[in-house]
Parts: sequence; structure tokens; C-alpha cells
Amino acid sequence: MKAVKVPLKKLNDVRKELMAKELMRMDYRIKAESDYGYIPIKEDIGEYEIVDVDLEELNTHPHNFSELLEKELTSEEIENLKTSFDTIGDIVILEIPDELVPKKKIIGKATLDFTKRKAIYMKKSAVHGTIRIRDLELIAGEDDPVTIHKEHGARLKLNVKEVYFSPRLATERKRVSDSVHDNENILDMFCGIGPFPIVIAKNNNVNVTGVDINENAIKYFKENIRLNKLKNIEAICGDVREVSTSFKMKFDRIIMNLPGLAYDFLDVAMNLIEDDGIINYYEFSDGYEQGEKRLIDAASKENKNVEIINTRKVKSTSPNEWHISIDAKITSK
Repeated sequence: MKAVKVPLKKLNDVRKELMAKELMRMDYRIKAESDYGYIPIKEDIGEYEIVDVDLEELNTHPHNFSELLEKELTSEEIENLKTSFDTIGDIVILEIPDELVPKKKIIGKATLDFTKRKAIYMKKSAVHGTIRIRDLELIAGEDDPVTIHKEHGARLKLNVKEVYFSPRLATERKRVSDSVHDNENILDMFCGIGPFPIVIAKNNNVNVTGVDINENAIKYFKENIRLNKLKNIEAICGDVREVSTSFKMKFDRIIMNLPGLAYDFLDVAMNLIEDDGIINYYEFSDGYEQGEKRLIDAASKENKNVEIINTRKVKSTSPNEWHISIDAKITSK
């Protein structure tokens, strides 16, 4: 390492001068010996004695994400980016506004340096299709979309390019799990890789059936059952409307976390729910009135009553829309 050699009594004055001229390297520690000090420098400086010396490298990891981007983005742009992080295992998925897409590589590198995860992907589309996936683009790190995410004592393996998974629902999954009673028979109608069933079964003595139309999701659901060493869980691939015709039992609890389309399956749920059973119903809405009406209408057609026992805003999806949760108790008239 190139360094300026100066008498100890002049060390501080020279240090200040080199810093003012932006010639001092800030990533190495100044070394002081009995008579001389050594200041790391970026380039040779004619008026000083320059020597090669071993110096200790400093830990220059940034204290926060803003430090890495403050020269590239405004403080408002940085704050918007910070709220768009989805960390899934050792992968980060970012939602980058259109106006910042030209700087996606800079943003990706900064995110990689700060989070120390293996890969940074950018969302290229909304969740789409019957198998509910989104298009992703690698913007930094290793292009390996398979990871293991840990949540409430459970391990969830998935490929972020092949299945949909939201880490932002962790609190909701824990809430539902905490409301479950032992020995419940539970159906998750749109289970994905199985986060609701896995978390519930990990923390309760229950029987769970999970159904999903995405073959890759069911593949990972089955792997997650093995990974967590769980029993009394069945994973079924198919359209729940068709699959349900083969069920020979009713369920004490039905989870309907397909917020864009769950209402289309309320008739199926009403036929499958046990008397006094609970439906954990989800949809996108600006409030609860629409969801409550849908539940009541569907129950009425099956000559059943609905008691709304809990409502909750799970997360914001847009300025005027929420991912909402309604817990409803279904009883016969």
C-alpha cells in the first residue's frame, strides 16, 4: 500500500491536508510507529516521502441503504425504493418505478452490497395467469431463483420465478395459525407452496389439505412438507372446484387467500365448510362491505348464516385498495 511517511509530530497536519485535497484513502487505517506515521494515499505526491507499507483495511460496509445511492438518487426516490423490498430467503425482489429503470443496475448493485443476499431481481410484471406468477429480471448477483425462506419456525423452499410467494403475509399467517384449534380439519383452497398449511401444521396438531393449480407450487409444497418433517398434510394439484368433488369430508376451516378471484369459489367453500366452521376469506377492496356481502349472499344460497368475527387490512396494494381479510363463522339456519 502506498503511503506518505511523515514524522509523528506532523502526522495530524498532513492528514488534514491530504483529506482536504481528497488524496487520502479512507478505506485503510493510518499506522503510527515510534517516530513516524504512515498515511494511505490514492496516488504519488511529489512533496512527500512515499513508501510501500502494510496497512490495515477498514470495514467500509455502509451503515444504510441511502449511503449507497445518495449520489445517484434523490432522498424521495431512495425512500420509495426502500419500501419496495421483498426479501425471500437470500433473494431480494424490487419494484422499481418506470422513471428509475434506466438506473436498475446501479440500484441492483447497491441492494446487493447492502443486503448481502445472493441475488437481486426486479419485478417486470404484476402477478398474472391462472398459476399466479410474475416476470422477474436479474439486476445483480447470481441468477439462482431457488431459495429457502424461514418464517415462524418453518422453512419454505421455492423458486421465485415459478411460484408466487409474499413474505409480507407472514404476520397474517401467524395470526391465522394462532386462531386454529387442535384437531381441526383445514382446507387451503389456493395453497401455493404451502405457507399457510406449513406454518399452521408446524404450530398446531391439525389435518391440512392444500390445493393449487400450479404444478410447480405443489412440487415445492410437497418438498416443504418433507423439509419440515410434517405429517397429516396432503398436497393436491388441480382446480379446487374440480378436486373438491372427490372430497369425502367437510372442513372446520377453509382458507381462501386468492384475493383477486376468491369470491368466484365461495359456492364451493359453502358446500365444504362444516357447521360452525370458519372461512378465512381474502380479497382486494377499499373496505369490508363488499366482501361481507359476498359471504352473506353465498351462504344464503346454501341456507346458511354468516357471523363476521374479525376483519383486518393485511397490506396496502394501492393508494385506495387493500388486501383485506374477513374471518366468518358459517352456521346452518
